[in-house]
Amino acid sequence: MPAPDDLFEMRRLEALSNTIFGVAMTLLAYNLPKASGLSAAPDWTELARTYAPHVVPLMLSFIIAGVFWFSHQRRLAMAPQAGRGVVFLNLLFLLSIIVLPATNGLYGNLRDSTVVAVLYGLHLTVIAALNAVLWLLALRGQRHFDTLAGAFLPVVVFLLGTATAVVAPAWAPYFWSLAFAAPLLGYFSRRRREA
Repeated sequence: MPAPDDLFEMRRLEALSNTIFGVAMTLLAYNLPKASGLSAAPDWTELARTYAPHVVPLMLSFIIAGVFWFSHQRRLAMAPQAGRGVVFLNLLFLLSIIVLPATNGLYGNLRDSTVVAVLYGLHLTVIAALNAVLWLLALRGQRHFDTLAGAFLPVVVFLLGTATAVVAPAWAPYFWSLAFAAPLLGYFSRRRREA
């Protein structure tokens, strides 16, 4: 445990993280096709063909970022102070969020590519792994197995989705979407424990 004078107030990190998540989640839409690429009076088919391949990854990435923002906020509330190592690990986690618009843009444009799908999946796995390690450190010595299970589930799910992307990139998003069950798992575990 760090000495009290080596502790960092996580509310400062919380302000930075809110900004980073907000900007990264907004930039996810940057790679959407521009209207100038459409005909003067596009029909529904042209709109769907132009936007659908980009909107699905955008929605997936936005929801994933939102779930990790929620997890990050809960973690900072549970551990309002931390040492330098945890602060630097949090900054690495935030860096992985900043890069999300770039990998999302690649995946939105080239999601049939095995290499791009695997890269995107590995990026999601890194985000989830950093989040899980931060939860492990925040709950050190406490018996919050339900919270830890909810933190580690996305790591497993993203790894499975990434392995699927190697052989069938089109199926990977279905696996990645299962990571949204993590907050539900934590919620139901807490309810069962409190009952």
